[in-house]
Amino acid sequence: MSDFCIRQAVVEDLPAIVAMLADDPLGATRESPDDLAPYLDAFARVDADPNQHLTVAERDGRVIGTLQLTVVPVLSRKGSTRTIIEAVRIHADERGSGLGTLLIEWAVQRSRELGADLVQLTSDATRTDAHRFYERLGFVGSHLGFKLKL
Repeated sequence: MSDFCIRQAVVEDLPAIVAMLADDPLGATRESPDDLAPYLDAFARVDADPNQHLTVAERDGRVIGTLQLTVVPVLSRKGSTRTIIEAVRIHADERGSGLGTLLIEWAVQRSRELGADLVQLTSDATRTDAHRFYERLGFVGSHLGFKLKL
C-alpha cells in the first residue's frame, strides 16, 4: 500500500470525488455526478477555509480515496480543538485493500499535528460495516446524532 500518496484535493479531482460519494446506496440518492456545478461552488468555499482539509488518496494519477477533515475550535473541554472526519470514501476497486485504514490513520495523525485533542465522525445508522471498521480503529460509539433538514 505504499504506492499511493495522500494530498490536498484540487478542483480537477472533483469528478472522481463526486463519483465516489455517489457510489453507494445512500450516496446514489443524494449526489449528482452528472452535474458538477454545485460541487464547484462547494469546493471553492471548502478550499478557501483554512479549517477545511479536503483530501484525496492518489495512485498513478488516479484518485482512489477521499475524506474531509474539519478543524473546530470549541469552548468545551477547556477550550479544546477537535477535528471532524466527513465523507470518507474508497474507490470500489480499492475496498478491502487497507487503504481506508491508512486514510483514517493519516487523518488522526494530521489531527494531532493540527493541535486537536479529539477526533470525531458520524456514520449513517445503516452502515454497520463502517461502524465495525471505525471501532476496530479505536473509535467509540459514544453519542447519538440528530439532524434537521433545512
